[in-house]
Amino acid sequence: MNPASSAHCDLLIVGAGPAGMAAALAAAPSGMRIVVVDDNPAPGGQIWRDGPGVELPPLARQHREGLARHAHIEVLSGTRVVGLGDRAHANDAPALILENAARGWTQHSTRLILCTGARELLLPFPGWTLPGVTGAGGLQALIKGGVDVRGQRIVVAGTGPLLLAAAATARKAGAQVLRVAEHTPWRDLAAFAAQLARWPGKALQAIPLLHPGLRAHSHVLEALGSTQVEAVRLQRGSGTERLDCERVACGFGLVPNTHLGQMLGCALGARQGLQVDALMQTSVPGVHAAGECTGFGGSERALVQGAVAGHAAAGNARAAQALHAPLAHWNAFADALHRHFPVRAEALAALARADTLVCRCEDVAHGALQPRSSWIDAKLHTRCGMGACQGRICGAAAQVLYGWTPQPGRHLLSPARLSTLAAADERIYESTSQP
Repeated sequence: MNPASSAHCDLLIVGAGPAGMAAALAAAPSGMRIVVVDDNPAPGGQIWRDGPGVELPPLARQHREGLARHAHIEVLSGTRVVGLGDRAHANDAPALILENAARGWTQHSTRLILCTGARELLLPFPGWTLPGVTGAGGLQALIKGGVDVRGQRIVVAGTGPLLLAAAATARKAGAQVLRVAEHTPWRDLAAFAAQLARWPGKALQAIPLLHPGLRAHSHVLEALGSTQVEAVRLQRGSGTERLDCERVACGFGLVPNTHLGQMLGCALGARQGLQVDALMQTSVPGVHAAGECTGFGGSERALVQGAVAGHAAAGNARAAQALHAPLAHWNAFADALHRHFPVRAEALAALARADTLVCRCEDVAHGALQPRSSWIDAKLHTRCGMGACQGRICGAAAQVLYGWTPQPGRHLLSPARLSTLAAADERIYESTSQP
């Protein structure tokens, strides 16, 4: 299928992770013309990210092969959403401006499914901008992308099951994982482990991930080094420890990627994910959402949600409703994650010093943000959130540190080329002028 002809489709899916792939495959029997957009080089999202350091699981390969078998499913990898366009027809879903390495255009669709996933919550602490300090998921992505960590000493810190997964990935790649510092106390870890019998597959996944260096009720204090991280200081209960290392991977759970949905007018739910009903319909007509953007809960939940959204978008409500039991099963797992791995802001918000950068794009320090009264006030006076990431990192951190609620943009989601905006405007004119 020629990408130049893809100005309009029946179903547009944003995100080719487990939820997006499942949505496309569920909708495929309808014969709808489906376009799947993702900014990664290949389908799979973060959990099924491909690369030279990766052996994809069988389920990921099955979903990729399933997409390839359907001629009416077009996967646009290396393509991102940069903003909102104008609808070609009143009954269409909201139009999106897309951009890849070659061009930009406005993509129109009759139905839209948002599967935009989640990102790591990164909280500032002294030394967190040193080379060698990444998120826990960021470390996984680097290793999958081919970064050589053989023989390196690594400390993983933060909270949530991703820590053990990141440590296992690093160990498999030949690194020496010195410590897994989990902020959650032992009692909560034990309570979570006791419930895993309800999800036997998850229990089996967890057993090989257990690490002898796991310490509960522990968190990072600072990363030390001049031009590269050389050591890390950790809080362990009432004491501290220092570990010499070459890498620190620190993440405090996941934040749903809701910026695009909010720009479209979608309401947020109780856990700051996009609010959806039993058919994954958002508060905006014609727009569904599935996966981690509705609140994190694991790949199994994302797959079921994606299938529900795909069936519903294709008009097959009966098939969507048939998945309510497995969806409830995995929603319960998501509930357990939220209950036992909360972000304990009272301790983590105190980590940053006055000179600790909060906004890395614009070099805005904690001391410059403390006098500000809101996210908008901070942007006006310090340019916090106005850099390349458009507040995706510092915005979530500011919510924990200061209690601010970042507001999404109105029209543009991320910086775009002028040629993209010009082409999008031309595409809008062409699509609205045709009979």
